[in-house]
Amino acid sequence: MNSPVYQTVIIGGGFTGLFTALHLAHEHYPRSVILIDKNERFCFKPLLYEYFDGEMDTFQVVPRFSELLKGSGVIFVQDAVQSIDLHQRAVKLASGNSYKYSNLVLALGSVTTYHQVEGAKENAFPFWTQEDAIALERHLRDRLQLAVQTEDSEERRKLLTVGVVGGGSSGVEIAATLADFLPHWYEVLGGNSSEIRIVLLNHGKEILNDDINNPLRPIAEKELQKRRIPIEILTGAEVTTIHPNAIEYKHNNQIKTLATHTAIWTAGTSVHPVIKDLPISQEHRDHHGHPLVTPTMQLLDFPEVFAGGDCAGLPDNSLPPTAQVAYQQGANIAHNLKAIALGEELKPVKVNTRGTLLKLGVNNAAANLFNVFEVAGEPAHLIRHATYLTLLPTPIHDFKAATEWVNEEIFHQHLNSQDVGKKVVQAVEIVGAGVVGILAARKLLKMLGDEDKRD
Repeated sequence: MNSPVYQTVIIGGGFTGLFTALHLAHEHYPRSVILIDKNERFCFKPLLYEYFDGEMDTFQVVPRFSELLKGSGVIFVQDAVQSIDLHQRAVKLASGNSYKYSNLVLALGSVTTYHQVEGAKENAFPFWTQEDAIALERHLRDRLQLAVQTEDSEERRKLLTVGVVGGGSSGVEIAATLADFLPHWYEVLGGNSSEIRIVLLNHGKEILNDDINNPLRPIAEKELQKRRIPIEILTGAEVTTIHPNAIEYKHNNQIKTLATHTAIWTAGTSVHPVIKDLPISQEHRDHHGHPLVTPTMQLLDFPEVFAGGDCAGLPDNSLPPTAQVAYQQGANIAHNLKAIALGEELKPVKVNTRGTLLKLGVNNAAANLFNVFEVAGEPAHLIRHATYLTLLPTPIHDFKAATEWVNEEIFHQHLNSQDVGKKVVQAVEIVGAGVVGILAARKLLKMLGDEDKRD
């Protein structure tokens, strides 16, 4: 008879998986923990734009798992998950190795979907990982260099046109980022930056439709036109084919073509194939195909398995796929795993969303705080950075429970209907906890003070 295995396996080192591991280590979890991810590095996706345009360094945005987990006791395995046997409680890896578990955490995230658009996978650049960012940067620098060297005006226009497919948050953020710093790259080469063209193609009639940042759409639409290169927004544009040098799309029942050597794909994600292949009935999945979980984040038929982030379907409770949600789910899953190990009662997972953040170019953003008030421009940029910097994972010896989100009631003690400027400062102090928030708040106070003087 086999002796029982007492170890927790976490598959996927995204926000939910990594923060589950870090919280287990911080809470001195009494069982061994194995974190499995196919990549060597964690990717802090909300700040991938800052990594892409050089605002932030590699160690900040894409640190190695080995560094983050140093001294934590968590075992990191770099490998791809091939399959999961829920009945035998085993995870099989691409290398041929397998791991038995007493508890499993599903945190593989989602994968890019191309909606069967011809040529999209082959000819469009996704923007999801460090590798994606590096590949896109190399491609763009190469296109700019060729544009400087060509005397053919039509060919140069193709080289200097960028088509971004998808008008959700990711599409808006990458388009705004490119519109601010591509002109700088081109001018350094001696080119005329006014020749650069950024086109955002959106299938729907409005950008950010059915998106967590939908309330920020009016701000976004204005800010996209204020970039160094104003962004052209094509709504009602259904992309049908992506060629190496053109994007075909249907608009008003007519097939049109955008001549470009650069297509960036941000038009959607789907359930990870490993999660899709799990022996879970359709009745126990949501309409997207995510496995449904209990209030404690456990699979309905396999209570030893937890799921979070893009791997979990929450009955009657749709949560946005954001860093703050994944962070809190990771902390709660860790708490319940420890409760199981100690024979204590599990607690329902409670997630408090604190608003939304949208990057709108270099040193520019929009923020919707607690669905109460909105901030734009550099103040929103400071709030965004202060917030994300407190969520950046660090090696376990630097990990602080203080980086958790402050209880909503504390915020409401500061909130009233007057003096929006002070509320913004207070929001930075609270949302961007600790030293980072204080520094950002001081800068905001100075800015607000300067504005008062001008008024």
